[in-house]
Amino acid sequence: MGFVLRSQLCWRAFVSRSDVTKQYYRSQMPAVSQVFSEASLMAVDLEMTGLDTHSDQILSIGLIPIEKGLLQLNRAEQRLIQINGSVGHSATIHGIVDHQLQAGVSLDSAIEWFMERTRGKLLVAHHSPLDLGFLQVAIKQVTGESIKLLAIDTLAIERKRLLRKQDVLKEGTLRLGACRARYGLPVYAAHNALVDALACGELLLAQASAMGDTQKLTIGELLSVK
Repeated sequence: MGFVLRSQLCWRAFVSRSDVTKQYYRSQMPAVSQVFSEASLMAVDLEMTGLDTHSDQILSIGLIPIEKGLLQLNRAEQRLIQINGSVGHSATIHGIVDHQLQAGVSLDSAIEWFMERTRGKLLVAHHSPLDLGFLQVAIKQVTGESIKLLAIDTLAIERKRLLRKQDVLKEGTLRLGACRARYGLPVYAAHNALVDALACGELLLAQASAMGDTQKLTIGELLSVK
């Protein structure tokens, strides 16, 4: 699987017209062949005004590095992002209100920061298609070029694990808090990008440990879970 992923990244770098995306793809090529215990990862979470990647906007991005199986809490970062218009009723979910965003950064600045911080690392997210969808739209808006982001999806890993034991999953079974509870992880307040990035990172470490020897578990195996 690592060889296949490296080949895909190599091809994407070759056909990319932007130096930024070329370098980004190339930086990830070594990472996809690593074993989990040696990998350089980045847990990521977003807060948005809604769930539509084309009509809603990113409000915040939280990042926490995971190096060689350890969360780097001293390097955790978050960016609030200025948006067009108001957060509206979405504030009842994420708690971010309009006046807080006045101190935020522009989307261009946030994407530049995101690309810099995650270069050479593989992303980790819970229900990654949602977060990656918003990031990919934003990156295209800022750079003018499409990008395909890779991420280990903790939700997909948990779904696969549970479906080995039962045929049908109850509603809510795969929510981040419910997944964490099955591993005895503490309850955190939800809908804060930095807290949720931490929660996702801790969940991945628990999942990897439950899978067995992290010296043999490869990043390719984790990326292949859909």
